Amino acid sequence: MTHRENWKMQHERLHVTHSGHEAMHAEMVLILIATLVVAQIVLVQWKQRHNRSYNLVTLLQMWVVPLYFTIKLYWWRFLSMWGMFSVVTSYVIFRATRKPLSCRTPRMVYKWFLLIYKLSYAVGVLGYMAIMFTMFGFNVFFRIKAEDSMDVGVIMLFYGLYYGVMGRDFAEICSDYMASTIGYYNKGGMPNRSLTGDICAVCGQRILVHVEEEGFIEDTYQLSCNHIFHEFCIRGWCIVGKKQTCPYCNEKVDLKRMMNNPWEKTHVLYGQLLDWLRYLVAWQPIIIGIVHGINFSLGLK
Repeated sequence: MTHRENWKMQHERLHVTHSGHEAMHAEMVLILIATLVVAQIVLVQWKQRHNRSYNLVTLLQMWVVPLYFTIKLYWWRFLSMWGMFSVVTSYVIFRATRKPLSCRTPRMVYKWFLLIYKLSYAVGVLGYMAIMFTMFGFNVFFRIKAEDSMDVGVIMLFYGLYYGVMGRDFAEICSDYMASTIGYYNKGGMPNRSLTGDICAVCGQRILVHVEEEGFIEDTYQLSCNHIFHEFCIRGWCIVGKKQTCPYCNEKVDLKRMMNNPWEKTHVLYGQLLDWLRYLVAWQPIIIGIVHGINFSLGLK
């Protein structure tokens, strides 16, 4: 018996088992819809009132929940990649939380998470293209089974989106901690230090240095509030660290004005997509579990 025939037989058995239970199924659908609505309201209120705890709990779930399923389902390939990502990211977080903060640390942190961001973007696009490649039947020309090409596309798309979301969340935590340590940024109030015109508030280093001085020589960028930063630093702060305000005065940053290259605007849109997908990755399994628990308690199958 082929895989397709076996799947068809199981599908027919499922129909026979659940035939005549239309009223029960309608009740289960109503429970699912009601749970989704209530959960969405609760999550939105939690995020608005206690954003910090919401982000931390969401990040913890995104880190732990996939680990549970990979061990349970023996997905060793994902587990190995998850382990490597966790080890390197843990080291980066360790460096970002040291006091005093090394002058090289902010740049190292943004480089790592920018690499993760670009890799996740590339892998996600390739996965999406593989799915479209299969749906339009191009796999036949290369004698590739539809199941194989679709599996590759779905796996690559999941890898790209998952590590993209994880990287941006960890980058946001590191950005807050490093900026607060440097002293020119305070998320909840006034900064601890006064910023002068020749200092980058993101890395704490001089913007223009002499030949014999230690520092970074690169292009600068001036925001609409007239504060000047290293271009790499402010792009890392806004795109990778998910910040849309000035690192010193908290004035709103116009991301469209920063993105002169049209291709860079796709990175901003991709980042917004990742922020939206966080809900599906972190909270959807919890909500579905709650729905199953309600159905079980009411004797619904």
